[in-house]
Amino acid sequence: MSSDAERGRRVIIPFGNGNKKHQGIILSVCSSCADNTAVKPVLSITDSEPVLSDEMLSLAGWLKEHTFCTYFDAVRTFLPKGMSIKLKETYQLASEMPDTELTKEEENIISFLKNASNRREFDEIIETSGDAGKKKVIASLIDKGVIISADEAKQFVNDSYIKMIRLSDDYIFRRKQFRLSPKQKLVASLLEENGSASIKELCYICNITAAVVRNLIKAGAAEEYQYETFRFQNEAETENLDDIIMTEKQTAVYNEIAESFKLKKPECFLLHGVTGSGKTIIFEKLIRKTVENGRQALMLIPEISLTPQILESFRRFFGNRVAVIHSGLSLTQRMDEYKKIKNHMADIVIGTRSAVFAPLDNIGIIIMDEEGERSYKSDAAPRYHAADVAKVRCKTHNSILLLASATPSVESYYYAQKGFYRLLELDERYNKNKLPEVVIADMSKELENGNISGFSNILADEIYKNLENHEQTILLLNRRGYNTVAVCADCRKTVECPNCSVPLVYHKANNSMMCHYCGYSSTDVKKCPSCGSSRIIKTGSGTQKLQEETEKLFPDARILRMDADTNVSRYAYENNFNDFKNHKYDIMIGTQLVGKGLDFPDVTLVGVLCADKSLNTEDFRGCEQTFSLITQVIGRGGRGDIAGRAVIQTNAPDNYVIEFAALQDYKGFYNEEIQIRKALIFPPVCDMCVLGFSSAFEEKAAAAANAMIQIMSEKVRLENIKFPLRTLGPVKCTYGRINGKYRYRIILKCRNSADFRRFISECLVKAGKNRQFSNVSVFADINGDPGI
Repeated sequence: MSSDAERGRRVIIPFGNGNKKHQGIILSVCSSCADNTAVKPVLSITDSEPVLSDEMLSLAGWLKEHTFCTYFDAVRTFLPKGMSIKLKETYQLASEMPDTELTKEEENIISFLKNASNRREFDEIIETSGDAGKKKVIASLIDKGVIISADEAKQFVNDSYIKMIRLSDDYIFRRKQFRLSPKQKLVASLLEENGSASIKELCYICNITAAVVRNLIKAGAAEEYQYETFRFQNEAETENLDDIIMTEKQTAVYNEIAESFKLKKPECFLLHGVTGSGKTIIFEKLIRKTVENGRQALMLIPEISLTPQILESFRRFFGNRVAVIHSGLSLTQRMDEYKKIKNHMADIVIGTRSAVFAPLDNIGIIIMDEEGERSYKSDAAPRYHAADVAKVRCKTHNSILLLASATPSVESYYYAQKGFYRLLELDERYNKNKLPEVVIADMSKELENGNISGFSNILADEIYKNLENHEQTILLLNRRGYNTVAVCADCRKTVECPNCSVPLVYHKANNSMMCHYCGYSSTDVKKCPSCGSSRIIKTGSGTQKLQEETEKLFPDARILRMDADTNVSRYAYENNFNDFKNHKYDIMIGTQLVGKGLDFPDVTLVGVLCADKSLNTEDFRGCEQTFSLITQVIGRGGRGDIAGRAVIQTNAPDNYVIEFAALQDYKGFYNEEIQIRKALIFPPVCDMCVLGFSSAFEEKAAAAANAMIQIMSEKVRLENIKFPLRTLGPVKCTYGRINGKYRYRIILKCRNSADFRRFISECLVKAGKNRQFSNVSVFADINGDPGI
């Protein structure tokens, strides 16, 4: 077995005092071991070749050090779920019974096993769950060698094979010895010409039955073998990129990036282009150049909802050379796309965050569209940001990283201003189209004037105009459900989820109260859980209520609602967006799903409702995210021949975020926001590490957070720590309980250096040995969300 041991292969090993069998991966191979007595043997190697390259093994180490995860967390992220190995213990009677004394119970079990008619019946006899006495008897039989146990390793999703036929070596070298019938000769001739074929193909082409092929195999002239197949369709290119003419400014951006290909060294660009400036055309032409240079391209997008539109565009130009990776694929689809990439059957990969780990081995460019989106940051181990991983891979492959957005993250634009990234800009729309004209509607004044509806007068008038002109409208309300809050009129307490300190949201479609964090659902609340009063007031509007109000106000309009409740199936996104694009609907109502990256030429009006709601969160990025969402959704309008309009409804019309979003002035917003970040010392001026603590017992979570403060303080004092460090907390998270777990946090303002990461790792290790951390989950997350 040692000759088969190789870095990147998976193995089955005994682990712990009970030698329970676990899956592992070979990180390194050495010719000898200093102390063989302390080393347990590898039981089996499950892969015929490495599943991870040297690059990916190194990347696993990088993730472990930078995100405080385990090797297992990292490797699990790299491989599709379908490749996971499940171990099943199998049993069989020994071929030769050992000469040993058996008890009556043991003899009875053996008798039953000998009479078992099939494997299933055999396994049912062996099954010992819930029967301690039987378990003891089976264990004794295994110890005596009467029953042999073995572990069967099986992938969650099997590879797909078909049976193929080819000529045997005997026939190739000694064909004169074979006497074949005319039909067999016809088959042999076809195989000689083509090398191999399936039985089905041979029967169809030669007009024969399968018996002819089977007799050919029986005669030794041909042989059967298994050929691995891939479950995806072939698609040919239907359009030529040369037919798309870039503007002068697009050409300048393209040339500057393309020129860097010649240097063959890692470099990062930030492309800031207004909505509709034609960034995607530049991406496609850069990818074509990358592929022409014999290298591979990776295109990252922030949302699954954008995948169908981007994929359709790319496959028109690149055909079946494109693979896709995102969580909406089935296990089988993900497995096949992974194999397609690994076997060099695709040199272009499109996908969401996890696609950054695609098994490419010659990357020429990585493109991150809408790079400022927080969906690129993982909130579960490993807690990585796709941009950070992309930088590591670009450094390994000496390739280009292109970050692009109409609303870059404040951090990225800051680094570009500092010269860490090369800044490129597109300040006008493709084909000279103008940005939409924007009006701010003050909803406080609307209320004063007696308008209690969800629509300002100006937005309602504009929707009427669009319907008359057969033009389409997008309405953004970033809240699901019907009513977002239920409050008791007597005790004034909000009706919250029993598992979370989060208000339950009323969904009229199924007349239920739902939690959008843990999935809890109950029938509509009639009495206050706190005081028993029946006077429950439901307030706040979600997309369901907006749809109902829109249907009443515009009864002839065809309305599509796009949110997580209407897009539950794997293909719902694609089908709904295609229907809207094909003008089957007049108005699309949606959450942030409709806000970014989508291109509908007939949309001429965009309405943003409750635009200021996300400004009042504890997340320091709240203003940035609000500005980005409003600017992006406004940019969905006016992409065709007709100029676009937009209406922003808000109760805070003088807020700088709303004003700059209405002007679609990113630089104005950035200059204001960066001053606030500098004054309050928030990223990008510093890095921020969140230490999170959760437990089913609130006192344990709080005690663990305080104990961590003591561990860090002692370490700083004893080791005379020199790097900058500011500690905030511990405090209860804004949502202090999620899914039955109480949550506390500590925020560290710091510099993300090797010394700091070592400091946090050592504190986490020490905490793991401290009794105060029992029954408490602890994590560290650098530059993630601040634990609200």
